[in-house]
Amino acid sequence: MGRGFGLKPGTGNAALLLWRQSISVALAYVGVIVGAGLSSGQDILQYFLSFGKVGILGVVAMGALNVVFGRIMVTLGSYYQAESHEQVFSEITRPVIGRVIDVILVVASFVMGFVMIAGAGANLQQQFGIPSWAGALACALLIVAVSFLDFGRITRILGVFTPVIIVMILLITAYAVASGPHDVDALEAAARTIEPAIPSLWLSVLNYFALCALTGVSMAFVLGGSIVRIGVAQRGGTIGGVLIGLIVTCAAVALYLNLPSVKDADIPMLSIVAGISPVLAVVYAVVISALIFNTAFSLFYATARRFAGGSDRRLRAVMAGVVAAGFACSFGGFKSLVGVMYPVLGYLGIVLLVVLAVAWVRERAGIMREMLLRRSMIRLLLKRHDVRRDFTPSDTAAFERLSDASVVETQAIRQTMDAYAREAAQRRSDIVTEQDVRGDGGEGGR
Repeated sequence: MGRGFGLKPGTGNAALLLWRQSISVALAYVGVIVGAGLSSGQDILQYFLSFGKVGILGVVAMGALNVVFGRIMVTLGSYYQAESHEQVFSEITRPVIGRVIDVILVVASFVMGFVMIAGAGANLQQQFGIPSWAGALACALLIVAVSFLDFGRITRILGVFTPVIIVMILLITAYAVASGPHDVDALEAAARTIEPAIPSLWLSVLNYFALCALTGVSMAFVLGGSIVRIGVAQRGGTIGGVLIGLIVTCAAVALYLNLPSVKDADIPMLSIVAGISPVLAVVYAVVISALIFNTAFSLFYATARRFAGGSDRRLRAVMAGVVAAGFACSFGGFKSLVGVMYPVLGYLGIVLLVVLAVAWVRERAGIMREMLLRRSMIRLLLKRHDVRRDFTPSDTAAFERLSDASVVETQAIRQTMDAYAREAAQRRSDIVTEQDVRGDGGEGGR
């Protein structure tokens, strides 16, 4: 496709390949949302389990919101072929609202960045006895240092930790359930000792998901923008949301079943792992450190890039400044910062959810038209790149009419579609005929 997640030679059946693309998008979206916050467990305690066992229902509801808005965000990114969040917001909001959201995203990135630095300190202190300020300083210095290096290579290495943490959470949950029976009365009594981040469970659901959306919207748009086929993007966002709901629910169950022993810990999930195996606790602490660093770097990088004006030199200078400010703010303590700063950001994030919901309702008809239009463009271009078929002047004229009608800038959509079709045609078995398209399962008989 030329922009990521394209067709690859030798992958065989086209319908299966499109499903693989959807799964790739889904896993990438999970990696955006499921990071250091979930792996620590502190946010789940304060937002949900402080209400007791009913809080698990809140977690399930939050997972449902992930399904709905995961689909919306990734689809809008594909629809506009987005390369940044500004590109989408300029299309779906008025300039004033777009600027407000831009400010919210910048503020959220900085605040969550210094909360992550605090989390790095808390994680190393809890597992290795390192003073929290020293761990936070080490994380901050590493963030600045990496800004001078090839971060793309580093993030590819750190990316392996996302599936590791998912597997570990599933294993922790299985162990927690198998270690029963559990005294529900004691668990509920322990839950009542936790100070809720938000006074209402259902407001907690909305607030926490809005916080997740603030964290993931920019990357979700870019992920969607890497996908030509809108149906693939829709499916990927939906599957990603389902996976997130499953993972968060498992983590909540594990934490609930261990509430008496973990409710006062800064990193409650690490406390559970330490009770299972000291060696496993060391592994878990290392994985959390990697996730925290990855999350913190990405957040501070987004903040610095916003003010760097495209200059790498200025980017590094701004990066050093914002990380230093973040380190200073991290002295509020991880647990306290989660309880104070996250709810504020969640309320700001509700503005984002409203904008996304309104845009989805308003643009659904246009998305369907664009889906059909791209389907027709793909069929024409696959014909042009198939040596067995003739691409006539009328086909050329039809392709030009379709590209002119696209919501994406004409030259850009022509280049993207041509790259996609050329890659598909590299191998005869990957050429999608009309019969193949009707079986792809992603765009209503596409």
